[in-house]
Formats: sequence, structure tokens, C-alpha cells
Amino acid sequence: MNYTLRQLEVFTAVARSENVSRAAEALGMSQSATSTSLTEFERQFKLKLFDRVGKKLQLNELGHIILPRAIELLDRASEVEALLEGKTGLGPMRIGATLTIGNYLATLLIGEFMQNHPGCRIDLDVHNTANIVSKVAQFQLDFGLIEGDCSHPDLIAAPWVGDELVIFAAPDHPLSHKAVVTLDDLIATPWIARETGSGTRQTFEHGMRHVLSQLDIRLALEHTEAIKRAVESGMGIACISRLALKEAFRRGSLVEIPVAGLDFKRQFHFIWHRQKFITPGMALFIERCKAVADGVTSSDQIVLSPSR
Repeated sequence: MNYTLRQLEVFTAVARSENVSRAAEALGMSQSATSTSLTEFERQFKLKLFDRVGKKLQLNELGHIILPRAIELLDRASEVEALLEGKTGLGPMRIGATLTIGNYLATLLIGEFMQNHPGCRIDLDVHNTANIVSKVAQFQLDFGLIEGDCSHPDLIAAPWVGDELVIFAAPDHPLSHKAVVTLDDLIATPWIARETGSGTRQTFEHGMRHVLSQLDIRLALEHTEAIKRAVESGMGIACISRLALKEAFRRGSLVEIPVAGLDFKRQFHFIWHRQKFITPGMALFIERCKAVADGVTSSDQIVLSPSR
């Protein structure tokens, strides 16, 4: 065989980061050693796998064909290495999760999973839906758990569990004392929203599509906890997942504002690249996610205990 696993590691690291120095940092190698390894890999086969665009190295057509196969080979090699070392055979995983899922479900699921599979190593990337979709499409993540829609042609999206957004306010907000809240009330009230590109913002805009242009959105924030604090301080009302509000509603620090006729239901999804090799670790983790959601109709009904 005219190439080594180290050369494949260098190739995939550069492909994911599009930069030799970042790839070298990820691999724990010097930049010169990383560059030399990539150059030698291409020279051996008398081909180019990247287009040089400024400081970026972007995969060319052949590079895109080879990348998923190289990742699969490295995943299988990791399994063999783990078995040889007497471990479970579950290699490392890079999981992406959108903010609601990442903050309220994924961390607990990962903690439980690693307790049951102590040899497994997991990196969790928590970001909005657009970012997670992009990273899964570029093989920077093995798979993702998202709360928005995914129509990327290279990705498979499989349903996980239902979810619902709710409008909420501080207990002393004028709308919290109204017997019936109307769309006119919502139009006349300042709003705090999630940022564009998030699955929550996508669902919110769809649910409010008939009056969206009339809403007074004063502030857009990336993190649900920041939105909750802003609403508690009286800056306005907001609409996020019931899952993220479960404890605040229980304490009474925030209250739901029900409005008839609005539909904020959505679906959480698993996403992975069509060409991605499904490792045993991935399959086990996804099955565990499905198991905790078995029999529930909404994400806030999932019960997970913090790892000890």
C-alpha cells in the first residue's frame, strides 16, 4: 500500500479545516510536518486534491470523492485499534447539536453514554442549525441533532422527537394578567428573538408569518439563557422551546402567554452525510436518543438525570 493512515489523517484534517496550520494544531503536529505529509501524499500519486485559494485549501472534485472514503477507513482503523487495546471498539465521535438540544438534552445524553462506554471519546459542538448543517455537510462533524429543517441535498434527516415553542413573559408583564391575549397584543409588545439561522427563529417566523412584518423585534440573541434573562428583566416577551423553559415555569420566574390559533410545533432531527460511514458508536448513540424519546410526544417530557 503506497499511503499511510497518518497521510489520510493529515488529508482529512486539512479538508475539514481548509487550512494547514489549523490541521496541524488539531493533529498535534508541526505546520511544516503537516504540509510535508500532504505534499508527499499528492506527489506519490501525481495528483492534486486541493485548489489553493489564497490561504485556503479547498477540496477539488477528486478530493471530494476521496474524503468520505478516507474518513470511513480511519473510523474503521480506530475501531481496530480500540479492540486491540481491549476497549469497546467505539471510536471517537464528533457530534453537533443546536443550542436547545445541546444545552438541555445532548450534554446529559453524552454523559450517560460515556459512563456506559468509558473508552469512547466525544467532541460536542453546540451552535445554531445553519452552522451544524454546514459542518455535517463538510464532514467536520460525524452527525448532528438539530431543531430546524434540513433540506441540504447531501444530508439525510431522520425524525427524532417532537417539540413546541411557547410565548412567555415575566410574571409582572401586562400580558401575563390578560385573560385573552390577541395578535394585536403581540404586535404592540416589544420582542426578543433568537438570531437568524437558528431553528427556533425559523419556527417562530413560520408560526407568526401572517403578522411577522408588524412585530417589534427589539433584540436578537444567540443563547436561550440570555433570552430568558432579558425577558425576566422586563425587556419584552419571547418565544422559545418549552424544553428550555420547563424549570423556569416550574419556579414561576417566567410564565407562558397562550395565544389561540398559533402553531409552533416542530420536529427534532438527526442529520448525517449520505456518504458517511455509520460507526458502531454513532449507531449506539442514535439508538439511545431514540430510546429516551420512546413514548413521549414532546421533548420536554424526556427525563434525564445528570451524570454522577
